[in-house]
Amino acid sequence: MKLAALLDAEAVAAQLAGRFVGADAAEQKAALFAGSARALLATGIDAGAEARALFVPGRVEVLGKHTDYAGGRSIVAALERGFCMVVHSRADARVRIHAVDRRESADCECTPELEVPHGTWANYPLTVVRRLARNFGELQGADIAFQSDLPQAAGMSSSSALMVGTFLALEAPNKLAEREIYRHHIGDELELAAYLGTVENGQSFGELAGDRGVGTFGGSEDHTAILCSQAGQLGQFAYCPARIERRIGVPDGYALALGFSGVVAEKTGAAQALYNRAAGLVTAIVETWREETGRDEVYLADVLASGPEAAATLRGVLAGVQDGPFAAADLIRRLEHFACENGEIVGPAGDALSRGDFEVFGQLVDRSQALTSDLLQNQVPQTVALATQARAAGAMAASAFGAGFGGSVWALIEMGEAGRFLTAWRAAYAMAFSDEATRADFFLTQAGPAAFALGE
Repeated sequence: MKLAALLDAEAVAAQLAGRFVGADAAEQKAALFAGSARALLATGIDAGAEARALFVPGRVEVLGKHTDYAGGRSIVAALERGFCMVVHSRADARVRIHAVDRRESADCECTPELEVPHGTWANYPLTVVRRLARNFGELQGADIAFQSDLPQAAGMSSSSALMVGTFLALEAPNKLAEREIYRHHIGDELELAAYLGTVENGQSFGELAGDRGVGTFGGSEDHTAILCSQAGQLGQFAYCPARIERRIGVPDGYALALGFSGVVAEKTGAAQALYNRAAGLVTAIVETWREETGRDEVYLADVLASGPEAAATLRGVLAGVQDGPFAAADLIRRLEHFACENGEIVGPAGDALSRGDFEVFGQLVDRSQALTSDLLQNQVPQTVALATQARAAGAMAASAFGAGFGGSVWALIEMGEAGRFLTAWRAAYAMAFSDEATRADFFLTQAGPAAFALGE
């Protein structure tokens, strides 16, 4: 489409109609696309130039805390909030990215030797540029402008969404999907999500050699939710390799309320070390198992599935650890969290929600939230309080989600109670945490669509 066409918010909203469940979502996104288009026009790009418009959602993790990189499962959904990106292909190899809300830009060359800055938002898109240049060779550049209605560093995968959006902005003009090495490794959206997970964590993906990543070690849950969700549906996925297990419709008359604590969940500094520690514990558990048993399982889920006595054997092995980077008690605690969350909560909770049994669903989610505090130990008082307050205000279920150490809580509520619930939830939080409440954000969302290009 022509760049100027994105300035017509009414026409763009009409094109978006049917993509979202929420009544106002299309109009909100049309306004963001118009802002991104104006930003590109301000750089001197002609109004008649061809452009692509991409919506890339954030995600909510309903259940499955820190399970994906261990080969486990989770229940996730895309949000109806996300990035509205407008892309104009260039004739050269430069990439210019404009963060409209921040009034900041990043400018680079598509080269494998690209120096990527850490500690800024530009780390995420430029990491993608560098990795694509290393994996796929010569690339055509692009001018990219984006706006987002996601609260930043709130645990809703804004960083992963920005990386996915950068990939999508460069994939189409470079026809990456037509290249032999791409087709050999990436056959569908699930495999693409797995690849983009390695772009973020720095691992290799088959012959697509790894690189530095962004500094955190995670899996592909976020990318899977962003690329493989369906509007109105929760998706239960398993990982390593990524696969869809089932879709669970959000019950009629219900929606998700999200509460951002105001405590940022940025994966930098001390928070990055804490996040990586959770992943490092899983790696250490599997390495200890392999050393002590001589077996070759790579993922913790496969270790536990290797035989009826595997869990007991593993506990015994870990209890005997006397040296190494982690204490035996920490390894056992991490094992117990994964075994419970992955094996005893995710599947039964999905069953309960599918049959409309809110009581059982709520009980299982409450257990997941408690285990997150007691065993995973990635909560802060603010997210613990938000979950408790949501239940007290009438939510069917509520839990913190994301990397942890800040971030947000989701709550399943009746649509007819949305106004009262959000008011009560916000007020309870403000009474308990007056400083953080000034930065907090509370809003309603339906399960949203996967990333898409307008008109495609």
